[in-house]
Amino acid sequence: MSKLHFTTQHANEATVKRSWYVVDGTNQTVGRVCSKIAAVLRGKNKTSFTPHVDCGDFVIVINADKVVFTGNKLDEKVYLNFSGYPGGQKQEAAKSLLKRRPEAVIERAIKGMLPKNRLGRKMFKKLFVYAGAEHPHAAQKPQILTF
Repeated sequence: MSKLHFTTQHANEATVKRSWYVVDGTNQTVGRVCSKIAAVLRGKNKTSFTPHVDCGDFVIVINADKVVFTGNKLDEKVYLNFSGYPGGQKQEAAKSLLKRRPEAVIERAIKGMLPKNRLGRKMFKKLFVYAGAEHPHAAQKPQILTF
């Protein structure tokens, strides 16, 4: 009688297959949609997920200007920037940032959900956010991802 030996299959750069997905941000809650996008960027939706390998997919977010906040966050949430110089701290309400740069709201939310190391920075580069409904990635034939 022979023993069966099961070994865990670890993903590496050669074995990872990356897909392209499109997410429509129209009437989506910011935090809820961003946490799901972050999981896809990390590759947690795959059976071959390996924590120390970038096995995530490419994600395109369209209509970033149509995302919604719950409660009073649109008026009360504050985004902070610090230049590093004395008196160099700037703050901006979510309402004005969403009007001025709607891509930044999605990007900042997702970046905070990814690992804070070189692997997380590599994953973040696979995210493409656009304020309108058009994107220049039609050649990659992205699939629609719904949550």
